[in-house]
Amino acid sequence: MRTGGKPMLDSFGQEVLDRAQSLELLGTAEVGRVVFTDRGMPAVQPVRFALDEHALRFAVPAASLLASAARGNVLAFEADSLTPELDDGWWVTVLGHADPAEETGSECVVRISLEVVAGRRVGVGQ
Repeated sequence: MRTGGKPMLDSFGQEVLDRAQSLELLGTAEVGRVVFTDRGMPAVQPVRFALDEHALRFAVPAASLLASAARGNVLAFEADSLTPELDDGWWVTVLGHADPAEETGSECVVRISLEVVAGRRVGVGQ
């Protein structure tokens, strides 16, 4: 988001990205992390994913905890491209309802709707 031609910064000095910027960057990533609940505790699973204008999709084993967690629940998703020093790069998070979009034998394609999309970029003005 820009105000008066300058990027909008959060309280950490990171550029706040709008939805379109966030989705554009998200489309360049190949791997992201899904955050879900496993027995009342947060769990994270890396996945390869695909993105369209309404949702992101990824395949997991149909019998997995993640496939079970995706049935009608809200999941979080994050992807990024950051330097090891964390002084340059970006990250995008998505929150949305998940559901198994397709199930083919031992594999389940999970769909997460793009309900909340937020992104940040570091290294602004450096």
